[in-house]
Amino acid sequence: MAVHQFHPDVYYTALGVYEPVLQIADGDTVVTTTVDNAGRDSFDQQVTSGGNPQTGPFYIIDAEPGDTLAVRLDKLWPNRSIGRTSTVIAPNVVDPYYVTEMPEENVHAEWELDIEKGTATLIEPETKLGRFTLPLDPMLGCFGVAPPRGQIISSATSSTHGGNMDYRGFVSGVTVYFPVFVPGALLFMGDGHAVQGDGEIVGTGIEVSFDVQFTVQLLKGKKINWPRAENEEHILTIGNARPLDQALQHATTEMIRWLQEDFGLDARATHILLGQCVEYDVGNVFDPAYTMVCKLKKQFLPT
Repeated sequence: MAVHQFHPDVYYTALGVYEPVLQIADGDTVVTTTVDNAGRDSFDQQVTSGGNPQTGPFYIIDAEPGDTLAVRLDKLWPNRSIGRTSTVIAPNVVDPYYVTEMPEENVHAEWELDIEKGTATLIEPETKLGRFTLPLDPMLGCFGVAPPRGQIISSATSSTHGGNMDYRGFVSGVTVYFPVFVPGALLFMGDGHAVQGDGEIVGTGIEVSFDVQFTVQLLKGKKINWPRAENEEHILTIGNARPLDQALQHATTEMIRWLQEDFGLDARATHILLGQCVEYDVGNVFDPAYTMVCKLKKQFLPT
């Protein structure tokens, strides 16, 4: 189990089979950085093209199709004092009649990030919110593995491999599980948000570059169909698709399979449990594929 200090100098705006930047083994930890969605680094300098540039891919030794890659997000934290957001809610999120009443110009807002205090304060544009201040709640918007069938999929969207899910629950301390589709898995990550509301309904969180630390675990012979995750309180399954009901179907089916395969519940017990205890969160509803998260409190799991 090694700790790797990795300083990226190449980024990708798609997830696919690219030349690995680093080989790591089961149990290894990586300390690295990501740029923001526009390709700006910790000095707020443009170092690559925009479009959710990804750090990676990281090749996990011995990972093969049919395995599962567990990624523990040990640390996610902004590494500069300025963040930016869009300022207009996506037209698909509001009633059609209201679209004509929306602001015509989608200007960017700037936020001052106090890394020590853990706050984000709106500084531009001037609005009736004034110097509106929020606590930092850093999360990764886009991360995942190389997709199946030789696909190269834009980091603007998501599918079975993960990708641009923009789920605000992907924070420090969470472990996320990805299906492995190609040798080495090829793990990517980027698109850090200092703060973001559910759904990423303006198309951004407070976009900023990140310091990142993660640890990988390889689950040999463990096959899953969609990304899964767990935190201290819940197990979670993630569905990515459009329309939103299809994403919900993927997430719910993956939760059913998890409960039956790993926790020994039969179909009837699983359906009864989820019928009364399931929770749902909305991930991205801005980009080409939407994200739904199916959750179950660990206190309800059979022991």
